[in-house]
Amino acid sequence: MRSLVTTLRRLVGRPFPRRYGLRTRMNRYDRQPQPAEEAVVEYLDGEYRVRKPGAYVRCAVTGEPIPLEELRYWNVDLQEPYSGPHAKLMRLRAKKPD
Repeated sequence: MRSLVTTLRRLVGRPFPRRYGLRTRMNRYDRQPQPAEEAVVEYLDGEYRVRKPGAYVRCAVTGEPIPLEELRYWNVDLQEPYSGPHAKLMRLRAKKPD
């Protein structure tokens, strides 16, 4: 970082002020990167609550990881996430006695 400031000062020919975004510390309000581990989630009606931070949850039917940003299907009663509508239908068919 220091060599970048020195190089910029040489190119510009005058002192390069800190206000142009060259900070060494993160702002305390900046988001921290999410860990690349499985999240623990509580599934509610129309929303979910993250109990333990993580990047993904596993589909209850297929076992594939689902990023939290792409999570659209879950069952509130069973507290299970699903990768898509087909996985949810497969689980509902398996639970129903015919």
